[in-house]
Amino acid sequence: MTDLPSSGERGGSGTIRHGRLKSSHPVAAVFKFLGVALIVIVVSAASVGSIAVWQVASSSKPAVTLTDKNGKKVAAPPDVGAIEGGVNMLLTGTDTRLNQGGTFARKQELAASSGIGNNDVTMLLHISQDHKSVTLVSFPRDLMVAMPACPRDGGGTSGATSSAIFNSALSRGGLNCVVLTVEKMTGLTIPYAAEISFDGTIAMSNAIGGVTVCLATPLKDVNVGLNLRAGTQNLQGWQALAFVRSRHGIGDGSDLGRISNQQVFLSSLARKVTTGGVLQNPVQLYSLAKAAVSNMTLTDTLQNPTTLVTIGLALKSVGVANMVLLQYPVSSDPADPNRVVAITSAAKVLNAALVADKPVVLSGAVGRAAVLDPTATVAPVAPAPSGSPTAAPTTAPSPASTAVVLPSTITGQNASQQTCSAKEK
Repeated sequence: MTDLPSSGERGGSGTIRHGRLKSSHPVAAVFKFLGVALIVIVVSAASVGSIAVWQVASSSKPAVTLTDKNGKKVAAPPDVGAIEGGVNMLLTGTDTRLNQGGTFARKQELAASSGIGNNDVTMLLHISQDHKSVTLVSFPRDLMVAMPACPRDGGGTSGATSSAIFNSALSRGGLNCVVLTVEKMTGLTIPYAAEISFDGTIAMSNAIGGVTVCLATPLKDVNVGLNLRAGTQNLQGWQALAFVRSRHGIGDGSDLGRISNQQVFLSSLARKVTTGGVLQNPVQLYSLAKAAVSNMTLTDTLQNPTTLVTIGLALKSVGVANMVLLQYPVSSDPADPNRVVAITSAAKVLNAALVADKPVVLSGAVGRAAVLDPTATVAPVAPAPSGSPTAAPTTAPSPASTAVVLPSTITGQNASQQTCSAKEK
């Protein structure tokens, strides 16, 4: 049962946390939910037939053109047959309130931000060349990075900089700039990208009949209007939106804790989509795909619905045991405690694994807002590292012999793991 709290903002504890300089955005945190949505869309496209696919695609917004680091247009692949090789796709969400919110956001919040906004949530989806594993990487919004020169949508170019906050990439040069920045960070080539509005969270959670999440501790966050008891909760509509928005109610109140909370939600969504009968229900698949695409701005490389089909075929053989959700490794910025910087050694291992198309295995703990579900019905394939009760089991993707074991400073979880959201540990 959910009780609506009275209006007002809950104060912090006085401890400086990453991302606590500004209040929780009504849209900034929802887009992690849609990371698996991208998988849903392409799998749906491969499942519901060509007519439905074209209908879904017709709901999408005008496309964005991507360019490479030399300014040349990125070409779309041939639209015949199943896609060959791996796939790198970027998913980003903006904190803009322009034409967003309806009854789900406060008037003062809607007035606080408009236009293109910032990429407050950014995810990279990597599908391996053999189509046997998926890695989903979340990039903290407060990460300080070097940014390349970016062509602006309206003409002109934003200059390169050696240090800028990551979530400014979208406002500097649109979706294309976010892609170019992540390419610079990781060494990958990313031919596909999508920008998503938060209204899709509500529509998609309704289409799937809600997402069941586990709460190890009560979740009370007056900033998003949630007051949930500990235990199992089925969330949809505005509650699903509020859950993935929540920052003060889970973890340590930081953006990094919110990333972890969203991984709990994502893994549950992935399990429901892949093992809960959704893939066997064409009507539900179609509704889910249409709800997502209707709230996306796609790059022109994704605009052809046949491309969605070919990517969907690549995902057919990937199960939740071979899906890894992780946070890009960061630590506090010595120059500013409200910013983070990459842990260079760990980032190099992760980047090299992605570039080399290697499946990855987590050896560190689950995120700071998650704990392993003690009542989980599915046992992990391998035990957690000794001495770390909240560590993620090293469930090896297939083939295990080629998997890269990531440093323990990289947190996250396998999508097959059952985890619970929790207040600060």
